[in-house]
Amino acid sequence: MPITHINAKGQTFSLYQGTTKTGKPRYYLAMQSEGTLAQAIPAGYEIYENPNAQVFLRRIPPKIITDAEHQVVEEGMRTYATVKDYKIDVRGNAILIYTAIQEIDALANLFKALYPDPTTNVELMANLRKAVHYSPMLVFQLVDAQRRTFQTQRYCFLGSVDDWIEIGKPGKLSTLVKRYVKHLGQDSNVELW
Repeated sequence: MPITHINAKGQTFSLYQGTTKTGKPRYYLAMQSEGTLAQAIPAGYEIYENPNAQVFLRRIPPKIITDAEHQVVEEGMRTYATVKDYKIDVRGNAILIYTAIQEIDALANLFKALYPDPTTNVELMANLRKAVHYSPMLVFQLVDAQRRTFQTQRYCFLGSVDDWIEIGKPGKLSTLVKRYVKHLGQDSNVELW
């Protein structure tokens, strides 16, 4: 049975198998027919979709961040954050929060001539969510695996910096989430040091 994956934009990818120049097996995901369909995901690999719906076959990474820690960030975003459109990704020893670059409600208001209240049109809002791009804005990086303490970082957009900067001191994840996610999408985010 062919292996398929439907990404957040509704695009269907299939897993294909080929060979390298040296004769070794090669696996890749594509939306169009490009050869022999693979019948299984190779051992030690997984299909990974990044926050912007790009799909890859990758080696299964070691699990450093626990499911409970991921859940703390999920619940914190629902409880404390004012941004509605975000995605959470785990990479290595870090939990990244991505926010939509475009404000979806503002995009929806461009359709006022077609819909009386475009933000309540489920189909329109779903299509807009598929079209927006997400950018990483906040990171909780594990700095002490024994104590499970994290360091918070935010992206700095100053022309001379354009990089991640640490904000605050390391601490427990639940405390840091409560303290910092409320600033996402707010002017106060740029004042965090």
